[in-house]
Amino acid sequence: MRPGPSLDVLEARTHSLRPRTTGRVRILLAALVMTLGACASGDQAATEAPDGSAASGDRVFTIGAIPDQDPEKLQRLYGIVADHLSRELGVTVEYEPVTDYAASVSLFRAGDLDMVWFGGLTGVQARLQVDGAQAILQRSIDEDFHSIFIAGTGTGIGPIDDVAGLAELAGRRFTFGSESSTSGRLMPQYFLEQAGVAAETDFAGPPGFSGSHDKTIELVASGTFEAGVVNEQVWNSRVEAGEVDLGAVTAVFRTPPYHDYHWVIRPDVAERFGDDFVSRVRTAFTDLDPADPAEAEILELFGAERFIETDNANYAEIEDVARDLGLITG
Repeated sequence: MRPGPSLDVLEARTHSLRPRTTGRVRILLAALVMTLGACASGDQAATEAPDGSAASGDRVFTIGAIPDQDPEKLQRLYGIVADHLSRELGVTVEYEPVTDYAASVSLFRAGDLDMVWFGGLTGVQARLQVDGAQAILQRSIDEDFHSIFIAGTGTGIGPIDDVAGLAELAGRRFTFGSESSTSGRLMPQYFLEQAGVAAETDFAGPPGFSGSHDKTIELVASGTFEAGVVNEQVWNSRVEAGEVDLGAVTAVFRTPPYHDYHWVIRPDVAERFGDDFVSRVRTAFTDLDPADPAEAEILELFGAERFIETDNANYAEIEDVARDLGLITG
């Protein structure tokens, strides 16, 4: 805010006032100048800390996640995560929901999201677009993750014993999850091709892309598609919660393992929050205590026993598969 006019200038503008009002005017003008000065100081304090850096009120750490499940479940989970990180890191943390997988990558690239819970493929895509971005954390289950192929119980499909047995899905109506999903598209398509099933030509019509694992289960259970593939953690959690009609849809094959979900963080957070910020974020997750009810809830909602550190090298296989399938180019 610009400095307010001086007392002399303001008094000069009141020279036409009658003498009997002069004392009152002087008092009012002095109060006005003091108020303007206080406002200017307040504006500076709101934007600048004593060390010249941005004040804590202006430093918002924004997190996001791929929309792989029901939006209400995601809102609950990441709202709790944001509150936990705010307490542990001493900064304002906000969760920003996104509409689809591609949007999560675009917002991370643009800097609108500082850290995102990505699947394996979207994490690789995001890091390739932001030089210096790091994969920093995954659940312990993500270093040995699996997809589950499912089928309608009336189709006669499965159980399937090995990757070669996926050839049984040729000629069937089949749906993946999101086009950018690691567990709902990338790795399942890779295993299908190992079985000699080309996704573009060997199903009964083009494959579907449901958009989320929950939707894939619904579509197969309803008979819209004969078979599909989902993230193992989502499948198991929905079955345990009694949310899957096992009389209509069943698991027929568990894939070999691969690395999947992980947190990816932008390199510029160190400039805004301090050189130790990334290590503090890691600690906020790796120190989650299952004996603490609030922290146990975070682990439960993530379907995790614990979080462990990870790095970019763990997703080299994902990148190689994505390039082989033409999902990453350049």
